[in-house]
Amino acid sequence: MLYLRSFTFPTASDEEGFLLNYPYQLEMGCYSHTNVYPFKLLPQKGLRRLEFAPVTLLCGSNGSGKSTVLNLIAEKLRLHRPAPFNNTPYFEDYLDMCRYELSPTVRRIPRESAILTSDGVFDFLLDLRAINEGVDRRREELYREYEATRNVYGTNDGFQMRSLADYDELKRRNEIRSGTKSSYVSKRLPKETDGRSNGESAYVYFTQKITEKALFLLDEPENSLSPMLQAELVSFLTDSARFYGCQFIISTHSPFLLSMRDAAVYDLDATPVTSCRWTELPHIRAYYDLFRQHEKEFQ
Repeated sequence: MLYLRSFTFPTASDEEGFLLNYPYQLEMGCYSHTNVYPFKLLPQKGLRRLEFAPVTLLCGSNGSGKSTVLNLIAEKLRLHRPAPFNNTPYFEDYLDMCRYELSPTVRRIPRESAILTSDGVFDFLLDLRAINEGVDRRREELYREYEATRNVYGTNDGFQMRSLADYDELKRRNEIRSGTKSSYVSKRLPKETDGRSNGESAYVYFTQKITEKALFLLDEPENSLSPMLQAELVSFLTDSARFYGCQFIISTHSPFLLSMRDAAVYDLDATPVTSCRWTELPHIRAYYDLFRQHEKEFQ
């Protein structure tokens, strides 16, 4: 499915015209012309316009502008963002100079569309850790509660059920009397999240956040994922685009993602930025040369 057809960035002359007329009082209150991000980044790469496919991949070295492009698209389209991002006072001014074109078959970007970044994955992992720590604390409380209640049996602790308000306490005491510590605790303990690794949890994050019929921007989703999980993510994204009406724009270094069939690939290290075959990317060629050098070791 195609929701976003193209995105256009300001030219070098557009940027210069804005910066020359930027109010100096506002400039003094924030940044100098030597740090006007996101200005003075993309024109130097000859990046004027991106045309999108159902799956579009942005590749480039660190600092090449991949995340910047995704953030600009996300903010211009007002996509849902689970985690914040760093910007400057110039960001909104830059957005005003950007343009986009939707596919002729759609009226608007679906409401469920979102940008998913490493910060969002990290927050998700912290939430899981907090849940599990809370479960651990509650488990210890229930152990102490069980022992304290068992210790009063054989003596008259004076408990009597006087009203329905005492029913839960009576039920709890009967369960302690008739059951084991483990059965008592398991009935009252909130379910702990599965004991997944960070990589496995990161994979779950993407499969939970990506829904049907929407546009999703993914910023290096391969982070924390093993090669096997990267391959599983590719399968999930391919099926989502092919059968469930999703469009993806992904920044990545992963050979697994870059090899996705029929994806449009842009090399942000090239000047000007152009579309290319994934096998033409310099770092993919480096992988290829490495394995060719060690070919006999695989036999």
